[in-house]
Amino acid sequence: MASIYDIKPAFQNLLRPITRALFSAGVTANQVTLAAALLSIAVGACIALFPTARWPLLVLPGFLFVRMALNAIDGLLAREHAQKSRLGAVLNEVGDVIADTALYLPLAFVPGFDARLVVLTATLAIVTEITGLVALQIGATRRYDGPMGKSDRAFCFGLLALLAGLGVPLTPWLTPALVLIFILLVVTVLHRARRALAESPSHR
Repeated sequence: MASIYDIKPAFQNLLRPITRALFSAGVTANQVTLAAALLSIAVGACIALFPTARWPLLVLPGFLFVRMALNAIDGLLAREHAQKSRLGAVLNEVGDVIADTALYLPLAFVPGFDARLVVLTATLAIVTEITGLVALQIGATRRYDGPMGKSDRAFCFGLLALLAGLGVPLTPWLTPALVLIFILLVVTVLHRARRALAESPSHR
C-alpha cells in the first residue's frame, strides 16, 4: 500500500549533511529523540491552552515537518554513527507514541473538530504502532506500512490544521476528513497485522 513513508530514503539523503554536522558537534541520537518528544508536547500544549487561537494551528504543520526530520536524523545517527542502543530503541518507540498523542489529541479542544473523532483517531494511531511492534514478537520485521502510518498522519493533520489556521470554513469537510483518516487507520492496522503474520516464520 502506498504511503508517504516510501519517500523516507530520499528524505534521509537530504538530511545526511545535517546529521554529520550534529554528530561532529557531539549530539546523540537519544538527545534528538527526546527533543522531538518534548517539542511535540510543547506544541500540543499550545493548542490545548489556546484552542480558539489560529497561531498554534499554523505552528503545527511546520513543526510536524521538523519532527519528521528529527525522527529521520535520530535514525541516521543510530545506524550510521554507531549509536544504536536498547535505550534508544525504547525511547524511539515510546517517544513517537507520546509525540503523536501530544500533537493530535489537543485538536479535540479546537472549535470545529469533532472531539469524539479526534480522541478515537488518536487512540487508533497508538494501536497502529502497537500492531507494527507486535510483528517483532512473532518473528517478523517492524511494520511501518499501510495508508495511514506516522508520516501520512502528519501530512493529514498538518493539512487540516493549516486550513483551519488560515480560516478556511471547517463545517462541510472536516468531519468527513476525520472519518476518512479513522477508516484508513483501521485499514493500516489490518494491513500491518496481515503482513506480519505472512512474514512470521511459523506461517511460512
